[in-house]
Amino acid sequence: MKKIYLECGKVCAAHGVRGVLKVEPWCDSPRVLAMQKRIFLATGDGKFKEVRILTASVSAGFVLMSLEGVDGRDAAIAMKGTVLYLHRDDIPVAKGEMLLSDMIGLDVIDASTGERYGVISDITEVPRGLLYTVQTEKGEVLYPSADALVAGIDSERGLLVTPISGFFD
Repeated sequence: MKKIYLECGKVCAAHGVRGVLKVEPWCDSPRVLAMQKRIFLATGDGKFKEVRILTASVSAGFVLMSLEGVDGRDAAIAMKGTVLYLHRDDIPVAKGEMLLSDMIGLDVIDASTGERYGVISDITEVPRGLLYTVQTEKGEVLYPSADALVAGIDSERGLLVTPISGFFD
């Protein structure tokens, strides 16, 4: 089941005295978070509270954001460490693309033979792309997202790969 609310960043500090938050974005780009009109906060009972974003801008890779109800520095400091969420419908996804969170649980299939190697259990962003953790019958395998090794991603079939001989042995 796809999550409705997705982690999009974390408040790391207060910025100034007017309640502006310095947010570490966990999106593809800080601009994705800065262009939003609302975010959600987890309430602790499995529910989420919508909060209106008053202003947001990108600065040095962070998002400086003011939220409705966060009126001063003390209120901003109190939010340090808070994880922010976006509703999945608010996240722009290009045609033919997928959210990383939706890839968890996809089968990993050989593009040539159709052999199923395992299931994606985690995805880590590394400097040169993505690193897929594939849960196989023999254990975990880390598989890079290099163009030469990934033939495509199909939301129905899974991650189609062209591994080097013996990679999954």
